[in-house]
Amino acid sequence: MNLGLSGKRALVTGASRGIGAAVARQLAAEGCSLYLAARSEAALQALSRELRERFGCDAAPITADLATATQAEALATRCADAEIVINNAGAIPGGRLDDIDDATWRETWNVKVYAYINLCRAFFARMRTRRHGVIVNVIGASGQRPKANYICGATANAALMAFTQALGGDSLEHGIRVVGVNPGPVATERLVDLMKTSAKDRFGDSGRWKELLAPLPQGRAATVEEIAATIAFVASDISSYTSGTVVTVDGGYCNRGSLM
Repeated sequence: MNLGLSGKRALVTGASRGIGAAVARQLAAEGCSLYLAARSEAALQALSRELRERFGCDAAPITADLATATQAEALATRCADAEIVINNAGAIPGGRLDDIDDATWRETWNVKVYAYINLCRAFFARMRTRRHGVIVNVIGASGQRPKANYICGATANAALMAFTQALGGDSLEHGIRVVGVNPGPVATERLVDLMKTSAKDRFGDSGRWKELLAPLPQGRAATVEEIAATIAFVASDISSYTSGTVVTVDGGYCNRGSLM
């Protein structure tokens, strides 16, 4: 299927590893030129070289920490010609209410919740002027089925789901689409960390985290490539009437129960 992405310019945040890097590879394979933003300069440089060698695309690495509105605005200014923005940066630790102190709530929300909002604000204004653009917020299925032992992340994700739905509800009137993607458990290093937290909470032993994979569909987590394919699809012209909604990619797991 031709997604109609060839020749488009996309920004991917949190691009240095995991879902972000997989999205960058998927968009490069579809013919996009890329801005790659993350805090890890070495990882970005390596990914940029890989994409240029494999796909012959322009892939500009940008070291950025998006924890403040001024940094988000600076990135939007540098990448002003981006037609597609993939908000993917930020990770929030597991834990119950008593485990997460005030500093952690504020620091992690600055990097994820407020960074997403700030980038959306900056790019939405530019896209509205040219009446064209797509914003995809990569959120997380815990916002759909919140649990006490991932309270900080679940609350953040629920907020971003509401934000995405609200912003995308009438964005097509300005020629802009705003869509969310909720990955369920995905086979990344971060998943292992969260599973260890859950195993310690459930069994009193973080080393038993692999036992928590058993109830997952097909007994496994999603691959980053499976999530990236969905993100590329909703960002593409094939999904031109999709806005103000959040697509969950979890193998149906949210309708079975909750891993976390």
